[in-house]
Amino acid sequence: MAGYRFTPEADSDLFEIWSYIARDNPSAADRVETAIYDACILLAKSPMSGQVRKEFSSRPVRFWTVQQFPNYLLVYRPDTLPVEIIRVLHGMRDLKRILSNPKS
Repeated sequence: MAGYRFTPEADSDLFEIWSYIARDNPSAADRVETAIYDACILLAKSPMSGQVRKEFSSRPVRFWTVQQFPNYLLVYRPDTLPVEIIRVLHGMRDLKRILSNPKS
């Protein structure tokens, strides 16, 4: 068992990220995807590692920057088993607006 699970929104986010990058460079898209999965494994082992960012969400979520590709953030719930990855987002997006959506 992976120790984490993606919401449908996070699955969609990852697919969109991979597809966007793969248009120009499929191997780069694979590297980003692998780094995101590696970050999820790390969070499953240490779920309190991320930061609380009240300016983006008042919900009980934490944020983790993907170390190899710091433009990407994982938004996750550390209090679930397995850890629930809520969203996978580019840091330049409007995080507050995206996360204010009840499905996010």
